[in-house]
Amino acid sequence: MGLGLLEQNPIRRIKWSMPKVSSQVDRRSVVNPRQARALLEAARAQQPSGPRLVAFFAVMYYAGLRPEEAINLSRDNVILPSHDRSDDDDWGELHIRSATPDAGGEWTDDGSKRETRQLKHRAEGDSRVVPTHPELTRLLRDHLGNFATASDGRLFDGVRGAELPTITYRRAWIKARQTALTAVEQASPLARRPYDLRHACLSTWLNGGVYPTQVAEWAGHGVDVLLRIYAKCVVGQDELAKRRISEALRED
Repeated sequence: MGLGLLEQNPIRRIKWSMPKVSSQVDRRSVVNPRQARALLEAARAQQPSGPRLVAFFAVMYYAGLRPEEAINLSRDNVILPSHDRSDDDDWGELHIRSATPDAGGEWTDDGSKRETRQLKHRAEGDSRVVPTHPELTRLLRDHLGNFATASDGRLFDGVRGAELPTITYRRAWIKARQTALTAVEQASPLARRPYDLRHACLSTWLNGGVYPTQVAEWAGHGVDVLLRIYAKCVVGQDELAKRRISEALRED
């Protein structure tokens, strides 16, 4: 029996909508301060690259840098206070001006794996300033004292002086998780990627009561995007909001 011609295209009868993909950060991936410090120390123990990667991971956790921003961090981007300041007030600054995402050699003009670009969500030539918590200030000082900067001024490079390979810090991170986390934690999404350190940083700032406009400025986000992405990571704010409302409505 021969096949007859269809009267109409049956594909048109199919109704399908692209499934929605959540852009929100999974709260289970966010480490607490104790876990973060344990992971940094576990990363330090990974040889041969571990000691020079501690500050690299730390700028993600304490300053919210993206990995491609941390890799591109140069000595002149780091402003640290003098040593005569007290440790409790030893805040410095990171001046973030560009990033070098891992694009792959086939996609760059010169064949290098990374390409220098302007900051994400920022105009060409724009920059942002991020404070360094005293713990990060100390780690950056230790790094600068123990490791020479690259020939182009970058803080973080490979053990042979070349550009820090993505595979190098990812392997160190995998081993750090195996050392610092329990078997149950390792099987969970907790800090599965170095990028999750940035998520932990921004969640800490928001939960600590830092105004979202300030967090967005430091993180290089729009406020609406920030609140949408980290909506599930902000905890304990309901009771705080209620107390503030009660205080605002309290009669003198």
